[in-house]
Amino acid sequence: MAEEEQQPVVQETTKKTTHTYPLLRKSDMSEEAIQETMDLVVTACEKFAANNELAARMIKETMDKKYGPPFNVVVGEGYGFQITYETKNLLYMFFGGNLAILAWKC
Repeated sequence: MAEEEQQPVVQETTKKTTHTYPLLRKSDMSEEAIQETMDLVVTACEKFAANNELAARMIKETMDKKYGPPFNVVVGEGYGFQITYETKNLLYMFFGGNLAILAWKC
């Protein structure tokens, strides 16, 4: 009788890296404006963790007051974009893993 060899089952696990810090992807703002906007985004996303719409509204209203209207803000997961924007007024970043924030001025 031939003995059957049992080969161990190897499970491949893929590691997902979840960023818990703000990750800037693209911006053409000044360094000071980038830092202020990223702080605002982190505050809004932590305050309204369960509601992206309220976080976007808070970011938009604050940026309208600080830099003048009309700013547009999108907060969410899994979206693409192609926009026309006023130069020196774009910020695209990630926060808390997959949450993407896009802020721009028309």
